[in-house]
Amino acid sequence: MSQRKSKPPASATDNGTSDAPIDSTFLESLLGYNARRTALVIIEAFLDRMSVYGLRPVDFSTLSLVAHNPGITSRQLCAALGILPPNLVRIVADLDKRGLVQRKPHPTDGRAIGLHLTPDGSKMMKEAETTVLTLEDAASSRLSVEERLTLISLLKKVYKA
Repeated sequence: MSQRKSKPPASATDNGTSDAPIDSTFLESLLGYNARRTALVIIEAFLDRMSVYGLRPVDFSTLSLVAHNPGITSRQLCAALGILPPNLVRIVADLDKRGLVQRKPHPTDGRAIGLHLTPDGSKMMKEAETTVLTLEDAASSRLSVEERLTLISLLKKVYKA
């Protein structure tokens, strides 16, 4: 059952040159549109604040998973982040070159290599995660704590289906 409401189209005499409000009712009724608009606000702030660390969103996500799961394997990272192995190889190689991660043999799987943060990587991630929490608080400042937790829970229901 659709809950979408539509407004009548703009006047036929409006050729797009006036300052009349634009009817975006249909778009604003779409989950994808709203999720994308929200993501753009947060990603813009993220890119600005993470530039001091030289981190893109995928770098931050990778490092955060390594920080909170020492010894995580490439296979586990690919599954958790939804990225292809060839893409992860490049990401890990770049983070390794920067001295942020190191590879060590996995303690229980002789074929696997576990990833760990270096001391520099650990220090940077503590600062970067604090920065991300601050920017997310600012981006969601119009939500109560309960609303924010509800929103996160609902979004997870969509992508963790």
